[in-house]
Amino acid sequence: MNNIPASEVLIIGAGPAGLMLANILGMYGRSVTVLEARDELIDYPRGVGLDDESLRTIQTVGLVDTVLPHTAPQHIMRLVNGAGKTILINNPQTQEFGWDRKHAFIQPEVDKSLYEGLAQYSNINVHFGHQVEDVIEDESGVTALALVTGADGTQTERRFSAQYLVGCEGGKSPTRKRMGVGFEGDSPSTRWLVVDVDNDPLGTPNVFLGADPKRPYVSIGLPHAVRRWEFMLHDGEDESVVTSKEWVAEMLKDHVPDPHNLSYIRRRVFTHHGRVAGSFRKGRQVIAGDAAHLMPVWMGQGWNSGMRDATNLGWKLTSILTGTAGEDILDTYTSERKDHAKAMVDLSMTFGSVIKLTNPLAVAARDAASAVLNLFPSAKSYFSDMRFKPMPRYTTGVLADPTTKASGTAAARLTSRLIPVLTANNKVSPVGVQFPQPRVNSTLGENLLLDDAIGNWWTVLVWGNDPVDVLPTASIKALEALGAKLVALVPETQREWAEENMSDGVLVLGDHTGRMKKWFDERPTPMIFLRPDRFVAGACLHQNGPATLQAILDSMGRAAEQHRAKSQGSTLSV
Repeated sequence: MNNIPASEVLIIGAGPAGLMLANILGMYGRSVTVLEARDELIDYPRGVGLDDESLRTIQTVGLVDTVLPHTAPQHIMRLVNGAGKTILINNPQTQEFGWDRKHAFIQPEVDKSLYEGLAQYSNINVHFGHQVEDVIEDESGVTALALVTGADGTQTERRFSAQYLVGCEGGKSPTRKRMGVGFEGDSPSTRWLVVDVDNDPLGTPNVFLGADPKRPYVSIGLPHAVRRWEFMLHDGEDESVVTSKEWVAEMLKDHVPDPHNLSYIRRRVFTHHGRVAGSFRKGRQVIAGDAAHLMPVWMGQGWNSGMRDATNLGWKLTSILTGTAGEDILDTYTSERKDHAKAMVDLSMTFGSVIKLTNPLAVAARDAASAVLNLFPSAKSYFSDMRFKPMPRYTTGVLADPTTKASGTAAARLTSRLIPVLTANNKVSPVGVQFPQPRVNSTLGENLLLDDAIGNWWTVLVWGNDPVDVLPTASIKALEALGAKLVALVPETQREWAEENMSDGVLVLGDHTGRMKKWFDERPTPMIFLRPDRFVAGACLHQNGPATLQAILDSMGRAAEQHRAKSQGSTLSV
């Protein structure tokens, strides 16, 4: 038996969630071992949709330039009925987070980019062909026992130890099973045939969801001249038959001029699942990606939900390992991610039920309802701009309530009776939601995306003021202990003045597009405490800054307080 030197985090599974988590932890300087049972990455297409939130995370780990060549932005989706008439169009135009809302992508190439990105970190090791058979957990850490099969068939057992283990092994996750948590939801009996081909015989871009009662289908144009079709299978249609070239050609005769002359990548039957784990953490073991939640393909959110998991989990593990948060912060991973994952599962299941209707009366009612809705601009925009997609909003976790300053919780609305709040145009709290990513100017460069300017850790954003001038010394010291960056956002017209007059160490950003001025003008929260995952932990008027900061630090656990006290040589009170 071989014992391998211990790492801080052990990740089981080199799928997208595991690879992204390893990149995030590597970026923060943590030591990570990734164990993958397969001998190589999966090389066939699976997910086809990449959203703006995921691309923002890819931007954070510095892999945008290697990923973008495998994507196609502004991937328009059209839902059509059996007669080919468009029922609704989904074509969001916003770039709220710095990128187009929807992209088509080739998953094997993007996953490969995530894997190759790990080469820049000497503290990350990936081992293929390692099948984890058992995990032993105690108070100090975890040990995984992995079997390695040699070319001659002999098996060797290797031991890998770490402080924490994250299971990213997919829907059948052994880690989830070891944790003993439920996997609640449904696995509808409806089967689908997926067909991927090279040298796209159509060439039309974007997505068509065919809500045809005779046989619902999907047709998707993908990057690199790949075309995907999916067809709903009826009861009694045998898998060995429906995956044959002859049967597939029959399915494609109404889609392709010559269905017998295609270059197949794969023909495979699958079943949709809609399930969410009861908890994403137990002790020192955590799950992410499909191990934590499975969802149907309709909204293209399976891959993206795994990215959200990694984005949420990476900075929290880092905070524990650096002593700036207590271990209980891992419980906020479940409280913050589970509800949104379930909302995406529910939406995907509902959308699928609309597409696969076969009852003639139900189909007629659906088509009639969509025709009426399309007459109203607000309803049409609801679908076109993708406002039906639930955006993550955390109400419990690493947060401070914007009104009460309560720690670990945040109401969705601002309820203070102060005049700045009463007169505000927007009383929806920004706490618990992702902060926008506009372009800014600074001494670092012109027209930069916000995240590229502020870095990848905690940030305090203050509109129009020097953060050092509006926060007391104790708060500034606490932020220094946390490693937070102090940032002043000003109109571009004031940037030169601010750079000359604001405190040393304060990064001045010029709002040359006016997007930040508009955002702050509508909200009575000119001070923003921004988490490493770009979610707002606290938002307040300047005089409430110290209390808001303290509530955020309290929500990170007892170890954070001990770390601050050690850093300052005394107990901190802000």
